[in-house]
Amino acid sequence: MAGKVKKSVCNCIEFFCGVGGLSLGASRAGLKIVAGIDNDQRALQAHANNFPNALHLNSDVGALKVKSLLKSIHLEQDEVEAIIGGPPCQGFSRMGHRNLDDPRNSLFSHFLRLVSGIHPRFFLLENVPGILDKCFDRIRESAFIHVRDYEILGPVILKASDYGAATTRARVFYIGYQKKYYKSIYKDDFLPDNSLVSSINVKEALKGLKKTINPSWKTEKDGWRKITHKPKGFFWDKIFEEFPSGVGNSAAIEALLKNNLVSGCLGTDHGAGIIKRYANLMEGEVDKCSRAVRLRRKGLCPTLRAGTGPDRGSYQAVRPIHPTEPRVITPREAARLQGFPDWFQFDKTKWHSFRQIGNSVSPILAEAVVGTILSKRK
Repeated sequence: MAGKVKKSVCNCIEFFCGVGGLSLGASRAGLKIVAGIDNDQRALQAHANNFPNALHLNSDVGALKVKSLLKSIHLEQDEVEAIIGGPPCQGFSRMGHRNLDDPRNSLFSHFLRLVSGIHPRFFLLENVPGILDKCFDRIRESAFIHVRDYEILGPVILKASDYGAATTRARVFYIGYQKKYYKSIYKDDFLPDNSLVSSINVKEALKGLKKTINPSWKTEKDGWRKITHKPKGFFWDKIFEEFPSGVGNSAAIEALLKNNLVSGCLGTDHGAGIIKRYANLMEGEVDKCSRAVRLRRKGLCPTLRAGTGPDRGSYQAVRPIHPTEPRVITPREAARLQGFPDWFQFDKTKWHSFRQIGNSVSPILAEAVVGTILSKRK
């Protein structure tokens, strides 16, 4: 099967790049990711695997200086079209402790400080809906002081499921743009185009992936498995095709196109008691012990959680249970539900893969948002 190729034309820097959900959506919309910056080395390695032409900096965004950063990535200020990124959301999440003094909260302001210094033609900042709660008013207000010379649109709250992904995950976006480069942008511009986007449920999104997963499939090599078929349509173009120029691991793309192989089909050991409990759950029911929900075939996946990093105890997030199998979902199944292509690569381990997917923006949603912005360019 021949892949569709889009050429990126505009330089873009991403802070807090993670594995690259936002990067992929931006690339498909027409931006060129020239630099990815994060302080999570495993996520940065995975990003580099998928964006081999970008420069990668393992750095604390709060400590970055504009001049040294531009020098590192070999760009002048007027050569940057966009800065995108999602500052850490754990301090703002309604599922977390919501500590106002969480040091990660200050990175929201540092993102906009760097935007002010680099002065791209537009910026896109995303976060969780919890950032809008009244207790964080001061954090938002002090951060946006940095970008008073931009036209600011936001908050815009969008759900990935409205744009063709199989997850209810909602994100908050702020868009800032310079009026000499962009026409006026309004919230209604981001309404989904229902003539192009088709809704998709869990059953549809998991088509072609192996249902029977051997718990002994633990290594990266074990996780490579054949898909049985490749459906057609809007969602499947996002899963199997649409390779932006210079994006993707060439070996993974070749494995998919030539041999129908995908990675991340990793097994999980469940005791006999757990398997029995999971098997007896109805779709949509929550397991009382693990608090894991069994996915509904005709429903959507709830927000996939990331768990915590090594600095916060390395706690594993609760993973959804497969809708028909007595097991939790695999990393590749999680990626499908989030809207990642089958050729996109994550960490070789389950724990880091799930963290990277759970921390990401659906690339399908990201493409829609960035594409809308770029359509307003003068």
